[in-house]
Amino acid sequence: MALTDFFSNFHLLMRWLHVMAGIVWIGVLYFFNFVNIQVQKSIDDGAKKAVNPQLMPRALWWFRWGAMITFLAGLILFVMNYMYEPGIGFGPSANWSDVDGMTGRAWWITMGMLLGLIMWFNVWFIIWPAQKKLLSGKAGDQADTLRTSASKFSRINTFLSGPMLFGMLAPNHYGSFSLVTLIIVIAIAMLAVSWAYKTSEKAGKSV
Repeated sequence: MALTDFFSNFHLLMRWLHVMAGIVWIGVLYFFNFVNIQVQKSIDDGAKKAVNPQLMPRALWWFRWGAMITFLAGLILFVMNYMYEPGIGFGPSANWSDVDGMTGRAWWITMGMLLGLIMWFNVWFIIWPAQKKLLSGKAGDQADTLRTSASKFSRINTFLSGPMLFGMLAPNHYGSFSLVTLIIVIAIAMLAVSWAYKTSEKAGKSV
């Protein structure tokens, strides 16, 4: 039988929206860093002038709005899961704290949200403004600086994405929190992204 109360159905809708938008956001982020960087290196200026005006505005649209919807849906989910108790009202819930203080779930989601917030900020206030000026032809003498800045913060977001995703998954699937676990998670995530960057240099060269 389907659930009939509004809270449960709205919660599922927000979780679905959060995951779907997150797939779009992180998927395009990985496309930029693991595919597009190598493509841009391999094509000449003529090809770039033909391809990029068609590719980049579309990719950046999905990139920034995927980030925004992920952020907004995640904020709603945070309130529903950690700052609201059905039948009681708003305030820290049992998921957030207990007699021992903040729960393991709360520590993980705080880490995940903090990294996600940094990534969202980088998209909307550093990467997108820089790319907007580059695409509009208004960058002028700042073109190289803007291109370097956008690339650097896109790379930062790529490295942050691994720990961020673990922080989002851990509350429901792991729960227990320790500094040792956090260090191990960050180390594995950094190694995985470094491996992906190295692999992207030779991926697709042979079928």
